[in-house]
Amino acid sequence: MQWQRSVLRPVVFRAVVFVLFAVALPAWADTPESDYPITPVPPTQIELGDGFWNSRMETNRKVTIPYDFQKCEETGRIANFAVAAGQLEGKHRGFWFNDSDVFKVIEGAAYSLALHPDPVLEKYLDELIAKIAAAQQDDGYLFTIRTIHGEEPFRQQRYTGKDRWSHLEHSHEFYNVGHLYEAAVAYYQATGKRTLLNVAIKNANFIDSLFGEGEGQKIDVPGHQEIEIGLVKLYRTTGEQRYLDLAKFFLDHRGVPEGRKENRVYGEYCQDHQPVTEQTEAVGHAVRAAYMYSGMADVAALTGETSYIRAIDTLWENVVGKKMYLTGGIGARHHDEAFGANYELPNSSAYNETCAAIGNAMWNHRMFLLHGESKYIDVLERVLYNGFLAGISIDGDEFFYPNPLASDSTYKFNKGSTARQGWFACSCCPVNIVRFIPAIAGYMYAKRDDDIYVNLFVPGEGTIDLDGDRIRLEQQTRYPWDGNVHIAVDPEKPKTFTLKIRIPGWVRGECVPSDLYRYENPVAEKIALKVNGKEVPLALEKGYATLTRRWQTGDVIDLQLPMRVRRVLSNSKIAENQGRVALERGPLVYCLEDVDNAHRVADFVLPDNTPIRSRFDANLLGGMVLLEGTGIVAKMPSEAGPTETGPTETGPMPFVAIPYYAWSHRDPGKMAVWLPRNLKTLKQAAEKDKKTE
Repeated sequence: MQWQRSVLRPVVFRAVVFVLFAVALPAWADTPESDYPITPVPPTQIELGDGFWNSRMETNRKVTIPYDFQKCEETGRIANFAVAAGQLEGKHRGFWFNDSDVFKVIEGAAYSLALHPDPVLEKYLDELIAKIAAAQQDDGYLFTIRTIHGEEPFRQQRYTGKDRWSHLEHSHEFYNVGHLYEAAVAYYQATGKRTLLNVAIKNANFIDSLFGEGEGQKIDVPGHQEIEIGLVKLYRTTGEQRYLDLAKFFLDHRGVPEGRKENRVYGEYCQDHQPVTEQTEAVGHAVRAAYMYSGMADVAALTGETSYIRAIDTLWENVVGKKMYLTGGIGARHHDEAFGANYELPNSSAYNETCAAIGNAMWNHRMFLLHGESKYIDVLERVLYNGFLAGISIDGDEFFYPNPLASDSTYKFNKGSTARQGWFACSCCPVNIVRFIPAIAGYMYAKRDDDIYVNLFVPGEGTIDLDGDRIRLEQQTRYPWDGNVHIAVDPEKPKTFTLKIRIPGWVRGECVPSDLYRYENPVAEKIALKVNGKEVPLALEKGYATLTRRWQTGDVIDLQLPMRVRRVLSNSKIAENQGRVALERGPLVYCLEDVDNAHRVADFVLPDNTPIRSRFDANLLGGMVLLEGTGIVAKMPSEAGPTETGPTETGPMPFVAIPYYAWSHRDPGKMAVWLPRNLKTLKQAAEKDKKTE
């Protein structure tokens, strides 16, 4: 793309109001009467130093954003707007929801502009936004496939329906514009330009005029939730109450057939089988579910709707206790991209869509803002370093759509490939990544009254406004490779306040905040916490080390989180993991790949007494900590001879394990997260594979 030739600047998050997945309000919007009790510190008040996430954000800015726009151009996603506007001749190209892909990349690019002014990129976006505005119909409707084709039958008619709003279960008319609203708010926040915001407002006003409980209005709900999140962002930006009311209307009518077309609901796939306040188990399409739970949290925070909070509390317990992978991924089934039954968590056939991981992170951040408990950030961190991060290559231009926890190197799980791909016909994941990565800095800090929360350990500076006083925090750390964190506290004047520093569950001996996974030896490590060189007692409140004092410039905090290798075991109800163990170090889940090991991963056994050591390799895939040890290599029945009935031990096998996020960057060999602890488990797996054949 043209703007790649513009000057690239270091990562500096400027102090402007910025709404990522956070909840900050611009100055001219009316302050809501209620809101999240905890307020995140936006990325524009963060300056990242060199380290793990700074590298990822730079890659997103320099590589992934221009790459995604290029793909949107090559595949006709952008041309669809020009065709709908009458600026080009042609037909609609691609899926009926492709408009949303363009909106998501605009959102990510807007975040980039807010952090790194770039006139070439801004000019490109202005021209693209002009095409979108021209494609909008006079009444505010914006859905390029219908504008181009009207009622003419075409290949995807069964998804879009003959008329507007006639097939909301699958049409994505609301889903598309939800992403439009998010992009419009982001671009307005970054540049002050209203063109796209005006398109969003015009569309939202049109939908609000059609849907509601008033005379002549329609009662129906989105098949794919997303508009609720977008409407809340529009409300926060404009102060227009009807946008918040419309978001709540769509939520309140889920699972309620009365007044809807033919008095019917869409069912579990769309989380439309019960009223949202009565849902207790996560079912159906995992991305839709996570977006809905996030929207419920937003609306609950702003309206005080406690029944929503009770419902998402129950749903969270169900997901984290029965339906979440060790990586933080959700959505076990390829069919319908859906949650499975409780404890249905297969490995090689796991779906774990990257978008679902992003949705899980968004939801858990909101749960933290509601409740202030570290367990939600523990889950968020697990997603960030594992379930989400595997979805994009280190170079930033190849992607996983599903994220299994095992691969036999033959099953083409990734939309026809065993490895990451550069694009997909349905590319919701690559474009979702673009807008999510800049949001990560906004998860680092939060505040409430006189409390400052330190949630993530990332090198750099954060500036927090506390009752009109600016507090600067500077972190120095090599996390996630090293558990030592140095925090310099620099208030503009001496001030008494409380610092709440998250002590991760993994160092406290808690793998996840449920009994779904546990450490084989769940011993809490010795955590050293010092203020100005003097060790202080570890007073934990809701998972946070709490330090209240009169802080002044020169104060420093040193936190030491021991990072020994942990063996992870599953709840006995997860059938595929019985007799198996996984490895973790710090927040990272590890896996074995054939490329690193002399023998096949499929023949490897990791006995319980095997010593495991860690080693940093600066030359491997940007640098990472490896795990090494010696297990057992087994000979399978077909190799062992006709008298053998199962695998037999043939000797020691030195092994190397790498972080899960880094797999599939080299040879496309086999991979496994969950490893057999003994030959019996390997034999059972071989018998199961034989029956499957």
